[in-house]
Amino acid sequence: MRLKNFSLPFGLQIFKAMSDEARLRIMHLLFKNGELTISDLEHILDFTQTKTSRHITYLKNSDIVNARKVDQWVFYSIREEVFDVLNQLFAYMNRDNVFQKDQETFEVLKSNRELAKNRVRSRGWTS
Repeated sequence: MRLKNFSLPFGLQIFKAMSDEARLRIMHLLFKNGELTISDLEHILDFTQTKTSRHITYLKNSDIVNARKVDQWVFYSIREEVFDVLNQLFAYMNRDNVFQKDQETFEVLKSNRELAKNRVRSRGWTS
């Protein structure tokens, strides 16, 4: 469901959540890459688990981020209603050096994960 009417209270929630650099970086990674776990965010941003969890909790409580649990993992993603607003915001901020470094770190992490999956498959350790 896309946002049809932008209300002042909803806008305040979004902009208050985005007023912190850590939360802004988390949102940019979620915006660019879809679902990520706390562990992914910790490694990419070089944050502690406590700091990452605190900011994710703030974003969840602001109804900006969804959480989906699979076994012991919780995957976080941006709520569809917020996506259009963030699309406009990040269109202006996309060239920021910090955002670019975060995205490069994500790409390395993703590449390493894919290599590990292929290695496990080639050795026949999974079905």
